[in-house]
Amino acid sequence: MRSFTFSHAITRRPSASIVAGLRAVDTGTPDLALMQAHHAEYVAALRSTGAVVVELPALEAFPDSVFVEDTALCLPEGAVVMRPGAPSRLGEAAEMAPHLAALYGQVVQIEGADSFIEGGDILVTETEVLVGRSARTNAAGVAELTRRIAPWGHSVREVFTPPGVLHFKTDCSLLDGETILSTKRLAESGCFAGYKVIHVADGEEACANTIRFNDLVIMPAGFPNTRATLEQAGYNVREIGNSECAKLDGGMSCLSLRFTPKP
Repeated sequence: MRSFTFSHAITRRPSASIVAGLRAVDTGTPDLALMQAHHAEYVAALRSTGAVVVELPALEAFPDSVFVEDTALCLPEGAVVMRPGAPSRLGEAAEMAPHLAALYGQVVQIEGADSFIEGGDILVTETEVLVGRSARTNAAGVAELTRRIAPWGHSVREVFTPPGVLHFKTDCSLLDGETILSTKRLAESGCFAGYKVIHVADGEEACANTIRFNDLVIMPAGFPNTRATLEQAGYNVREIGNSECAKLDGGMSCLSLRFTPKP
């Protein structure tokens, strides 16, 4: 259960500069106060499971820095500092590195000048690390990650993010050791062969990015049909408002790094 049972999480408070954050389509300026309230609910949900949650201060120099997941891949054996595909976000990864070093014995970095990879494109299951090629993650980044984590006993399988979708995990999330929540457009690619797949309800594609965190499935609020499906399948669902992060293409997984470092 190393893929969904965690002792730790790292989050970062939203900065006032987030109103200038990256977005694929402009659907309005985020309301900072509402985003801060949603973020506090999110942190409380993580803590309610008994996990240690490190809440880092806002980084005004980096508007997108609330989305900490893109900065690193955290595995039990060590952490890999990413090399984000958005140039404005490279500094966020450097800011995260010392916090990971305080918790892990091994922290390595994606270093290749041609390598780009973001955590939002990485789905860790019990048996493999799925990495979706996207506008933010390229073949060189996938290849370098594969080399970095092979000594830790992890294998990478490269898959492809649907056109027009920012990150692989925009369209999917892990529910347990054998089950994945996915949009139909992603599942139809065949990338989840061998897994049980629960499809999000039609018209509710935006809730495919949830997280399984210990005994909770934390999902964005406002998707009643998918929530009902998950509850009927026996999951303990907690809804968190995501209206403001969604304006910046952000979701539940983007807001935390989740891990159990080996002592």
